[in-house]
Amino acid sequence: MGKKCNGHFTVAEARMANKPRKVGATSTAAGEALGGPEMLSPPMSSVKVSPFPYQEDRAALTTGDRLRIDTSLRKKTENHTYVNESVPQEFILLGFSDRPWLELPLFVVFLVSYILTIFGNLTIILVSQLDPKLHTPMYFFLSNLSLLDLCYTTSTVPQMLVNTCSGRKGISYGGCVAQLFMFLALGSTECLLLAVMSFDRFVAICRPLRYSVIMHRRLCLQLAAASWLSGFGNSVLQSTWTLQLPLCGRREVDHFFCEVPALLKLSCVDTTANEAELFFISVLFLLIPVTLILISYAFIAQAVLRIRSAEGRRKAFGTCGSHLIVVSLFYGTAISMYLQPPSPASKDRGKMVSLFYGIIAPMLNPLIYTLRNKDVKGAFKRLIVKIFLIKK
Repeated sequence: MGKKCNGHFTVAEARMANKPRKVGATSTAAGEALGGPEMLSPPMSSVKVSPFPYQEDRAALTTGDRLRIDTSLRKKTENHTYVNESVPQEFILLGFSDRPWLELPLFVVFLVSYILTIFGNLTIILVSQLDPKLHTPMYFFLSNLSLLDLCYTTSTVPQMLVNTCSGRKGISYGGCVAQLFMFLALGSTECLLLAVMSFDRFVAICRPLRYSVIMHRRLCLQLAAASWLSGFGNSVLQSTWTLQLPLCGRREVDHFFCEVPALLKLSCVDTTANEAELFFISVLFLLIPVTLILISYAFIAQAVLRIRSAEGRRKAFGTCGSHLIVVSLFYGTAISMYLQPPSPASKDRGKMVSLFYGIIAPMLNPLIYTLRNKDVKGAFKRLIVKIFLIKK
């Protein structure tokens, strides 16, 4: 039977003390077995069960063994704490909540931008699909860009509208995960798709006689599919790495929506490895495509200057100029957000920059392509005439 060691009851004593006693001889015998007839069973609240059955057993361990056991117990406790506290039920999107006077102007800007984005991009998609004259590689890629911008803004703007017009700034954990995944996937896809569109313009202007042979339908589908798949693949990796970071109960995101840089700042552990990974992927999806775009436009500029016809030069500069403006708006703001060193002073500037490439750029894309493109304007007029004729 276990014995009492250093003022602690052993496991065997605790079990015997917990057994129900019978009145009479049995009770007396049990009392004598535990140290005397007068001894009563101690309440379980006063029983201290040591993790070691005997204190001598622990004393017999070497110092290294005791350290390993203590470290193992501490890690289990810390892991249990992370599981309980690191995954909040919802996040609080702070935005500019410290400046309440900005909420109404921001709500108007978000709403107007979202309406214009939906109308403009849907118009380009419909016109490109319904007008046979626009069934070319250039407008195929432009339709993909418009669809991407529609999904891009829809993943963030509706939640932003709700948060700016109400006192509650929350978003569920599942909603934040979905927002993070879609924003990353569509943003990465747009980086690659803009590079593909510049390649299409390079072939059209620098290799005009071979354009239809090089840019056949199968290649266009492959390039578009590669852009979408690469973007979503990158999002799976980055979202997984970001969401695995412990938050230790923190849930206030100092941003308008769930984005990787903002969630990294929320973590309670060292994020140096994640920041290095984010920088490396940003180089792949931002710096390399924009470098290829600039090289292609250098060749395009040389080819355009060799065109003798003033009308031909004007048309070439018109189509390429639109694309170059879109590239500058998107890549310029995204690079300043993802490739600049983190700084507390740039917190509010980062919010404004993310609003620009996440909301303003998708709204301006249809305007830039339609206002500077006679083909799109002509196709839109023909579509309106058809609609009115059908109504009559």
